[in-house]
Amino acid sequence: MIRVQIPAPLRKLSGAEAEVGVEVEGVATVRTVLDAVEKRYPALRGTIRGHDTLERRPFVRFFAGGEDLSHEPTDAPLPAAVARGDEPLVILGAIAGG
Repeated sequence: MIRVQIPAPLRKLSGAEAEVGVEVEGVATVRTVLDAVEKRYPALRGTIRGHDTLERRPFVRFFAGGEDLSHEPTDAPLPAAVARGDEPLVILGAIAGG
């Protein structure tokens, strides 16, 4: 079971808890985890990544094992601790302003 932390604005939209668990087949990657999250919470489709491109939306970041994975390939394997469920994949909404 992969643990995923969902940011508060997306929890309100989807009805998800602060942390959800999802199962993925094969290698755990950002892409496979997001596929599972969007399948379980269809309201999140298009909020974390684009509908057509499946690219990360601006101001959304991914963290795992203390590292920023936002600019890494989404098909790269997640750290072992995340794949085992010991640590969560964190989806974080960035804050911008001036």
